[in-house]
Order: sequence, then C-alpha cells, then structure tokens
Amino acid sequence: MKDPERPDPDALLRRVQADEAKEKRARLKLFFGFAPGVGKTYAMLESARRLKAEGVDVVVGCVETHGRAETARLLDGLEILPRRQVDYRGTVLKELDLAGALARRPRVLLVDELAHSNAPGSRHTKRWQDVIELLEAGIEVHTTLNVQHVESLNDVIAEITTVRVRETIPDSILERADEIELIDLPPDELLTRLKEGKVYLADQAARAADSFFRRGNLLALRELALRRTAERVEAEVQAYREAHAIERTWAAAERILVCVGPGPGSARLVRAARRLAVGLRAPWVAAYVAPVGMPPLGEEDRERLDAHLRLAESLGAEVAQLGGPSIGEALLSFARQRNVTRIVVGKPTHTRLRDLIRGSLLDDLVRGSGPIDIQVISGDETPPEASPRRAPAPLDLGVYGAATLMIGLTTTVSVLLDRYLENADIVMIYLLGIMLVALRYARAHAFFAAALSVAAYDFFFVEPRYTFAIGDSRHLMTFGMMFGVGLVISDLMLRLRRQEASARAREAGSSALLGLTRELTHAEDEEQAALATTRLIDQLAEARSQLLMAGSDGRLEPISGGSELGPAERGVAEWVQSHGRPAGWGTDTLPGSPVVCFPLPMGPKVGGVLVLWPKTPGRILDANQRHLTDAILRQTGLWLERRRLAEEARAATLRARTEELRSSLLSTVSHDLRTPLAAITGAATSLLESKPLEVGPRAELLATIAEEAERLERLVANLLDMTRLESGAMKLEREFVPVEELIGSALQRLDKALVGRKVRIDIAPELPLWAVDPVLFEQLLINLIDNALKYTDGPIELVAKEQDGLVLELRDHGPGLLPGSEDRIFDKFYRGAHGGVAGSGLGLAIVRGIALAHGGRIRAANRPEGGAVFTVTLPRLEAPAMPPAEVPA
Repeated sequence: MKDPERPDPDALLRRVQADEAKEKRARLKLFFGFAPGVGKTYAMLESARRLKAEGVDVVVGCVETHGRAETARLLDGLEILPRRQVDYRGTVLKELDLAGALARRPRVLLVDELAHSNAPGSRHTKRWQDVIELLEAGIEVHTTLNVQHVESLNDVIAEITTVRVRETIPDSILERADEIELIDLPPDELLTRLKEGKVYLADQAARAADSFFRRGNLLALRELALRRTAERVEAEVQAYREAHAIERTWAAAERILVCVGPGPGSARLVRAARRLAVGLRAPWVAAYVAPVGMPPLGEEDRERLDAHLRLAESLGAEVAQLGGPSIGEALLSFARQRNVTRIVVGKPTHTRLRDLIRGSLLDDLVRGSGPIDIQVISGDETPPEASPRRAPAPLDLGVYGAATLMIGLTTTVSVLLDRYLENADIVMIYLLGIMLVALRYARAHAFFAAALSVAAYDFFFVEPRYTFAIGDSRHLMTFGMMFGVGLVISDLMLRLRRQEASARAREAGSSALLGLTRELTHAEDEEQAALATTRLIDQLAEARSQLLMAGSDGRLEPISGGSELGPAERGVAEWVQSHGRPAGWGTDTLPGSPVVCFPLPMGPKVGGVLVLWPKTPGRILDANQRHLTDAILRQTGLWLERRRLAEEARAATLRARTEELRSSLLSTVSHDLRTPLAAITGAATSLLESKPLEVGPRAELLATIAEEAERLERLVANLLDMTRLESGAMKLEREFVPVEELIGSALQRLDKALVGRKVRIDIAPELPLWAVDPVLFEQLLINLIDNALKYTDGPIELVAKEQDGLVLELRDHGPGLLPGSEDRIFDKFYRGAHGGVAGSGLGLAIVRGIALAHGGRIRAANRPEGGAVFTVTLPRLEAPAMPPAEVPA
C-alpha cells in the first residue's frame, strides 16, 4: 500500500530531471514593471553593481537611460559592450551587438527593453529573439519588461488604455524566466516623477500625461502586473509543494471547492460558491465525485448533474470529475492537491439512520479536513419529495431464473459430493455460486442467490434434512455468516465490474484520441482531418456530425460532407462561431434547436464549428461525452492551426525568395541596360543636333528613337531606385534648401512634357528651409508631376505650407481615384483603371519610398470638387544657426 506521507517516486523523478535541465541552461532574470519610469533599469543596474562587487563578470549589452542622470551614473565602472550602429532612413540607430556579445561571452549580460524591435537588417527582428540566442549560448541575461508588452494581455491593455501596443513578447518568454523581480511604484509617485521630467523629456511627458499616463490607466496596469507576478509565485509554491509531497493546505491565498451532485440543491450550492468566490476574489472549482462501485446515475439524475456542471462553468468555475472509493476521501485528496482553503457542501437532508448505516459525508470531511475550512450551506428550498421519483425497474424473470438455476446446480454438486465433504466445504461451494451470480448480474440478483443458498443448505444438509426445521441453534450463526459473506462477496464483485467498466470507458477515450492522432498524422488536407474527426465523434457521441470551417470571408462552409444546413441550424453554428461557447439542444443557449454545436478552437480564435444531430431525438450528451468531444476538437484545431502556420511560413518564404530574385533580376537588367541606352540616346541626339535635317520620315524616326530611349532610360532609373529603396542601400544626403528651388528644378526637367499645360504654384510665405536630399526629393516631385500629366488634362496645382510639419500638395483636375484604391496606388506595379497610359507602375511606389526614407508619409485622396490630391508630409528639422557676419574694422 502506498504511504501517503511518501513522495510519489515518478513525480519525484520528473522533478529531479526538470531541476537538472534547469541547472544546465543559462538563467534569465526579468525586472518586471507596470509602466515606464517605475525603476526597472535602475534596479537592474543596482543588481549588476552588486554582482560585480562579488567578482561576477558582468557586461552591459544595451541600456537605455532615456536621459535620466541617476540611471546613467550607475553605468560608471561597468564594462559596456559597444553598440552596433545601423543606418536606417538617414538616421543612425544603435542596437545590441549580438555577435560581439557572443564573442565576449560574459557570465551576465544586461539587455534593456526586452520587447524592443530591432532595426531592419539585424539578425533577428525582435530583441527577445537575441536574448533566446544568448541563453542558448550559455550566457545569463538580465532584462527589463513592462506588463503591457505581454502578448496575452494585448487586448486587455488596449481596452484599458485605448492604445494598441505593437511591440509584444510571447508569454513563453515570461514562463521561461528563472526569476521575476517585480519593480513597483505607487501611481501618484510615478506621476510626480513624470512631471519632474524623470521619465520623459518635457514635451513627451506632457503628451504622455494626457494619454497613457492617466491615473486610472496606471492603477489598472499595476493590478495586472501584480496579478501576473502573483500567478508566477503561486505556480512556484505549487511546484514546491508537489516536489516535497506537502499535502497539508497552505492558506497563502483563498481557493474554494464546491461539491456538486445530481440533487436539486446543488444549483443553490453553485450560486453560493460563486458569491463566496467573488467576495474573496478567489478561484473556485466545482467537483463531482462518482464513487467506484456505485451504480450509474439514471437518465434524469445525469441530466440534472450535467445542468449543474454547466451552470458552474457559465459562472466561471473550473469543473472537475473525480472518482474513488469514498466521496469524502476523493474531495479531500483533490483539495490538498489544489491547495484549497474552503470546501462548500450542502446541509444533509436525510435521516440520521442513513448516516449510521452508510456513513456521513459531512462527518468524513470535517474529521479529515485538517486546516481546510468546511462551509455547510442549506440546499434548495424544494424538499426532496417534490422531485419526481424514478419508476422502479421491471422484474427480469429470466435473470432470476438463471440465478435459481445456478444455485440449483451448486446444490446438485453438493448433494453428489455430500459423503466426501464436510459442511464447511459445502458452504464454500454455495459461496462460489453466489460469486458467479454476482459476477454476471446485479446486486439484487446476488441477494436473491444468497437467500436461496441459505434455504437450500438448510433444506438439504442441516438435520433434520429435507425440512426447514433447525435442529441445532448453532446453525443459525452459520446461516447468518453464509448470507453475510455472500452479500459481501456480491458487493465486491459488483464493484469490480463497475471499476472494469470505468477503466474500459477511460481506455476507450484514450484509444480514440490516440487513433485520431495517428489519422491526423497521415492526413493530407483539411477534408481528411475533418472526416477523421467526425467519424470518431459519431461513434463516441452516438450522433451524426458535420464540421464547418470559416472561409476567407468568415462564412462557415462544410468540409466533411453532409447535407446543407437549414437556416435555424446555421444560426446556431454562427452564434457559436461568434461567442466561442456551445449552443443548441441540451445547452442554455438556443435549447430549442434540433442540433448542438461546439466551437473548434484554432489558436486564440474559433476557426470552425462542429454540428451534432443526436441519433435519438431528445437525447443529451453526458458530461463525459462533452469533455471527450472538446478534447477531440482541441486536438483537431491544434492540427489545423499547425498546418495553417506551416502553409503561411512556406508562402512567406516563397514570397521572400521571389522578391529577392525579382530585385536581383531588376538590378542586373537595369545596370546592363543603362550602357546601351545611353549610347542609343547619345547617338540619336547627336544626329538630330549635329546637322539640321529636313522635315521628313528620317527626322521623325530619329526623334522617335531619342524620345523612346529617354523614356526607357527613365524606366530603368525607376527600377534601380526601387531596388535601392527596398534593399536599404539608398543613403540620404540631407541639405537645407528652399522648396522653391526643388519645385523649380523638377519643373525644368519636365519642360517638354509641360508644354501646353498650366501649373499653378502656391508657396506659403516665411516657409522654413526643408531638410531633404535634393536629388531624391526632386525625383519625388518629378514622379508626382509626371503621374498627374499622364492621367489628367487640366491644370496642376503645387501647394507648399507648414501644418504639423512641412506639407507639399499636388492637386489635379482629372477623373480622380477609384474608391478603395487610395492606398493601393502606391504599391509596386499597380496601374490605374484608365487604359492607354504608358508606364511601369513604379513611379508612385518610388515616391512613397523616398517620403518614408525622409521620415515622412504620403497619402492620396479625391477632392470634393473633382480630381485627386497627393499630400507629402515631412518632419520639420531646425536649420543650423548661421555664423554672425564679420564687421570691418
């Protein structure tokens, strides 16, 4: 027998293996806070200085001080790894030098701002990926993180702050951390630091105080950080308890367990437990115990139990179904495993005599609970007698006849062997007959066989024989023991049969899941996976099923065959898709539907719906069937999600290779074309200009050659510019120039194309100098004007002004843009719907690339009075101060 005080050897082995693996890997320490400015970087640097004083090799990989002097002073005396400089759109960015850190291999490396996005061209797109590589190389990493960057909390943070955080880390990184140190600060103190300029600079602090740094936001973020840290501590406490086989309850936090059964009063218990959990802000579990050896519930009791469990789930409880020889022992064992502090049970309504005969659940709980509180709540006001009684099962005369035949057979054998056997041996033969009856039939039939055995033994083997008279009163004890042992044997055999049935049911569920896993492994597409899933569910749920998947438009379409859904059935399926909960027959939502629908989870969303038609009208799935159906759907959803991610990864890889090949091809072809194009253009221009030609076919042909060669050269130049923009090879050479010069130079280069076209220029007075690359920005203007000349016939307006930055607008009076194409027209090779216009579809794409390279943006829109407007917005940079003029002596 297992010693309850002795740790489980298998669990202990797993724990030792996990500890060994943890010791071999590099440590990750996380300084966790709820907002910028709480002191995460400061605490990390203080910890680093203490480690350095202890002789630990500590190196600063990257630390962002954000201009905080007190934080910068903590860097003094620490070795700082040189940062890698990346030139991105004219700005030099400083990133963590991953290669340098791997070459240096310090004992501890400090990496600030774990959720940071690396500059384009880095080995990894995210800094947390750099940290993973450092950990895999055996380098211990200390880093910082705010709660709003946790991926699973992204939607919650957006609802609270109305700000969608773009830089997030997977929750697995948080779980990977070996140590999490919470850096906390009261929100009022943080707001004071913000006003004093200790978090952001003055202008940034003012904007932050009006948006993200509102007191309500900070309070909510602080609660999220505290709760996330508390969950981590709770998991560590639970792991420690399991590792040391601690079964007694540690009341570090409240946890509630409510015992649910098929009785009408369980609904009241569930609601009371919910109120108690809300008041204590504690998690709670609703548990049902199916005692081993007890007869299965009737149809009515099972339906009532399922309703109680569904009610508990709808109120936020975790539902657990337990088994064991005793309800009290099963509940207490589960409570100790889950560190439950309170058990809620119903007040007994039966007589005391029943407790004396069958034992009292309440008494077992109170005596065995130890430090766990037992809270007794009155049940439903409806007395048990008000519940409809089950009709008694009809007598099965055939079974009773078989039991009589079995006892008759044992009697015949005993009579034949009477002269060779003692009475005690004959009693054992009768007990064998009782056991065989119990092994095959129910308890009532075994009781009947025991009574019949006593009567037969008295009639055939007790003096005076062949009468029911008892000559010796000592035989009464024999009769009683014979009857009692027979009943005990029958009860034990019945329990064994039920345990066998329960084990077979569990084995059937495990085998079904294993079979599904094998079929999914060999499935080639979604249809085969859906057929395997529905075929298995049809067998287990005794129903007909159909799997629906959401298409690209969100509409549910069948992928496993079957008939078309009716309007009512589709309505139930669409409700399940929208809400992610079961609905239909046998549930609390749309219970009048002829079908029941279950959601198919695929990652964080519902990717499909399973529709079930019960083969028996009115039949409701029991709890075991529902849980097994959920497990099958989760497994199928996981397979479908993995397949979708794999397809997306393959498509992304293919797109990247295709784009790389296209860029290489364009670059190569463009360079190879420029030399012959220059020769053709030069030769044609020289022939036209060297000697005046008479008007005629020869002159027209030369002019056509020159014009088309110039157009082809512009196309090649556009291809080269697009390639340089995409590869990041284009570097800005900013100069402060007046916008009049930029516009004038662009118009001068387009003087031939502008013949007969009216251009109106409106430049705001006292407009500051524009910090741009003159060559690139002139190309931007040329492409914008050239695009307007191609697609419009009316006048063109160029407007330059200052409005939240430097703004340049090009307005035309043409047909305008097609609705919905305002963003697409800046894509590569996109052509408008106006036919007959020559071009490559790269002009506006280059315009956008140049604007982004300057740190600006471009947008297009239709004008109310007709035509389109293209607006380029650039950030304003202050021009350097001019030196004072020298005054002659």
